[in-house]
Amino acid sequence: MIVAVALAIGAFLVVFLVVPIASVVYTAFTSGDGGFTLSHVVTFFQISLMRESFWNSLYVAGMSVLIASAIAVPLAYFTVRYRFRGALLVQTLGVLPLIMPPFVGAVAMQLLFGRSGSVNLLLNDAFGFSIPFMAGLNGVIFVESLHYFPFILLNLAVSLRNIDGAMEESAQNLGTSGFRLFRRIVFPLALPGYVAGASLVFVKVFDDLGTPLVLGVSNMLAPQAFLRITSVGLEDPIGYVISVLMIVFSVAALGLAARILKGRDYATLQRGGTSLQKRSLSPMQTVAAYAWIGLVLLLVLSPHIGILLISFTKVWSYSVLPEGITLAHYATVFEQSSHMITNTLLYCGLAALFNVILGTAIAYIILRTKLPGRQMLDWTASAALAVPGVVLGIGYLRTFRGLELPFTDTALTASWIALVLAYTVRRLPYALRSCMAALQQMHVSLEEAAENLGAAKLRTIRRIVVPLMAGGILAGFVTSFITAAVELSATIMLSASASQAPMSYGIYLYLQSIAGRGPGAALGVIAVVIVGLGTYASHRLLQAQSTAGEQRLVNT
Repeated sequence: MIVAVALAIGAFLVVFLVVPIASVVYTAFTSGDGGFTLSHVVTFFQISLMRESFWNSLYVAGMSVLIASAIAVPLAYFTVRYRFRGALLVQTLGVLPLIMPPFVGAVAMQLLFGRSGSVNLLLNDAFGFSIPFMAGLNGVIFVESLHYFPFILLNLAVSLRNIDGAMEESAQNLGTSGFRLFRRIVFPLALPGYVAGASLVFVKVFDDLGTPLVLGVSNMLAPQAFLRITSVGLEDPIGYVISVLMIVFSVAALGLAARILKGRDYATLQRGGTSLQKRSLSPMQTVAAYAWIGLVLLLVLSPHIGILLISFTKVWSYSVLPEGITLAHYATVFEQSSHMITNTLLYCGLAALFNVILGTAIAYIILRTKLPGRQMLDWTASAALAVPGVVLGIGYLRTFRGLELPFTDTALTASWIALVLAYTVRRLPYALRSCMAALQQMHVSLEEAAENLGAAKLRTIRRIVVPLMAGGILAGFVTSFITAAVELSATIMLSASASQAPMSYGIYLYLQSIAGRGPGAALGVIAVVIVGLGTYASHRLLQAQSTAGEQRLVNT
């Protein structure tokens, strides 16, 4: 039974992940007669636009990491190291950007920080100059940095909390303090968390398609891959070369992160209660700290504020504040695009359900069996992290073109099923990690006890394993759902018609014109609300389950 399940999962991953990516790589290095060639790669670097796009993508990803670090590192250290009111609120608000797709906030950022945006209008009136926040690549960097810095914030904060406070005290006793203490002792010990977050920021920015397109920036790799395939056609080899480069650099970024940490020891002999001790601030330091945090949070929340204002605004152009309040944009969305909300709930719900089923099965096979080659399931499923959504979409179009669904005349790539499959593959690593963590925390003796009492393996899994893993399964479901709900790269490649499209595609279509910004913003607000409610519900359910578990332990 276990062997059959493992083979079925392996076959699924091969068909819907390995083969599509392999077809992209094969096409990039295959000549017209089917032989191996590097001519397509040479041609790519001979085209000035392609070279420019290549370097622009590296530049944008690198600068986004630097700016995100400048925001996240002080914020993480300050909230972990110092005692002040509102620290928990700061940490909570700091993670909010992740629930909004960056391409949604891009339009709001244009109206707030663009050439004729609110901030520059105020600067020009007061001081006679403006700042090109949103000019060209600067706009992409600005939006991406504000959106993805929570990856660094979350990972670094965890690493800082795990540092043994005795290390800091020893350095202080030897005369080290201030920034030197942070640079020589604290930050090096927290480097694993920083590197993990920074590598994720690089990969996310390098692969992002929606933000450059919404901001009208096409001279980057992801937009060029999309434009080459959709305009020139599926037979254009340059689009496949771009896809291969995106995969290579995504894998390289994750590999480099592991390489940086390889061979170094970051462990500390921490005793209970000896993590970094929080210090109190003097009155002047408190004022300065709150002023700085307020400025950072104002920047971080500006996309949310802006998109909310646009959704209720009649006109907002060449003015500091919007003019007129209306609910017409929401009426338009519910009249014309309510099916997109339903589609999102259906597609993402199915994908999340498949993810937790696959994640639970893979976790059980890896941790509870000795099947040969079982680690390959983990490696293959996790490899989806390094595959950009636009590349997976291109792979599906290439691999499954002409393949019709059973009992229909509809091609797989022209149906909503392709979206569900893409979401499942792309978000499987999130669900898998949650399920693995949940199963690792459950002792195998609980299963052995059930089997000793006569329960069959399947009954043990159904009655013991799955209920005890419920928290991890729920976390994996919610994470998969909310990240799929804001997916655009694969969505834009595989949405065959507006009637079958989810919200992310609808937002993109609306935001392509000034007239559609209001409804697009309204649909974006609805998407954020759905994601926020899903996140809140998961926390409530996990808390309720934890309380119930503690109560059961007390009763026994």
